[in-house]
Order: sequence, then structure tokens, then C-alpha cells
Amino acid sequence: MAEVTLLRTQGLARHFDGIKAVDGVDFTLHQGEIRAIIGPNGAGKSTFVGLLSGRIKPSAGRVEFAGRDVTGLPAHKRVRMGLAYTFQITNIYKEMTVLENVAIAAQNRLRPNMLRRNPGGEAEIERVASEAARSVGLGEMLGETAGTLAYGHQRLVEVAMGLAQSPRLLILDEPTQGLSDGEIANFNAVVRKVSETATVLLIEHNMDVVMALADRITVLDQGRVLAEGTPAEITASAAVQAAYLGEPA
Repeated sequence: MAEVTLLRTQGLARHFDGIKAVDGVDFTLHQGEIRAIIGPNGAGKSTFVGLLSGRIKPSAGRVEFAGRDVTGLPAHKRVRMGLAYTFQITNIYKEMTVLENVAIAAQNRLRPNMLRRNPGGEAEIERVASEAARSVGLGEMLGETAGTLAYGHQRLVEVAMGLAQSPRLLILDEPTQGLSDGEIANFNAVVRKVSETATVLLIEHNMDVVMALADRITVLDQGRVLAEGTPAEITASAAVQAAYLGEPA
């Protein structure tokens, strides 16, 4: 079966006061992939995904999503097209319940103006939110206050918020940061399940997670693509060893 391009960038760049955080990146992501982006600190990873999600405006270049030029679209319109993004730092409403958090995300996707005209709108929001929360293993915690949950469960709330937007692409920025080994194992299982219905783009420092999940890996260094390939190809790359992974044993 031919691969279907879901996301593409051409010459994508972002400069901050003369610093080239992202420097002319050409990137293609196929539908159904789990793709990881890795690189040393300061490589431009979070800036790059900020450009993809619409939270950062490019200095140059182009972003295409689902065959459409979205370079000038704001983040909320990209969300409605099916591009969801979770933050590097947990971004939940800690005083609200798990269900309320996920419902906010579901409402954003379902468009409030449409729901006001639909008497069953609130029930539909709750159904979508409950389904998203259950899909990441939070079904028994729907009524719990999000801020009282263990950190790993808080990260899963954010993933559920992304899923409630029915994404075609879910971008996860450093999702395992601060998680214990047990929480990471659970997270890996969640991502594999998510990938059954959505393409996943994972920005991650934990190489065990990357190697366990990724179909392909893109390595950024100094704002540019240094290498791209399967986990085995990246592990064997001398350029990647020198720039990021360290000298091979």
C-alpha cells in the first residue's frame, strides 16, 4: 500500500534575534506512523513542533497538513483540522476533575457555536471526553480532581485532552519527562493504542522510549535535520553518534 503524506514542511525556518532555531527544515510524515524527533538540547525540537502546531510563526518556509497549506493558520484552526499538540510541561486545570479537563478539549473541537444549537450538545461532549479518558486508562478517575493525581496520571490527562480533539496527528512534546519507570511502561502502551487511530509525532529524550515506539526517527541538530531513518539506522549512524548518542561501545 502506498504511503500517504499527512504532514510536510518545506524550507521551514524560525530565527530569534539572529539565532537560527530552525534552519530550513524539509520534513515528511506519513499517515499511521509513530515518528520520533530527537536531538541535543538546543537542537530546535520544541521550536519545530511549535511551528507545526501554529503556536510559533515561521520566519520562512511552508507547512502542509492533510494536503492543505496551513502555514498561515492559527493553532486553533489546525486543531479543528485534526492536528493536536500536548505541551512539554503538564498543562491541565488542576482544580477541575479529570472529566472536566478532557471535556474542555472536546468542546473546543466540537465548536461551541454548533453545540449551542444542539440540545444534546453537552451529552455529546461528555461522551467524547469519557471515551478519550477511558482510552488512556483513566476510566476509574473521571471524578477525581486532576491536581491530586500522581504526575504520571496528570500527563495521561493531557494525552486524553489531545485525543478528545479526534486528531489525525497527535504531537507529544517530552511526554515522559518526570515519569517513573512504571509510568513510562504504561505510557508506551497508551501510545501504541493511540497509534491505532492517529499518527503520532513524539519529541523525546528518553532513548529507550524512542527505540521501543518509533517506526522512524528524525534527528535535529542546530536547527537542521542531521539524519533520518529506522531506529537501527539511526543507532548505526556515525554522524548521530558524534552529535547526540555518544561514541558507540
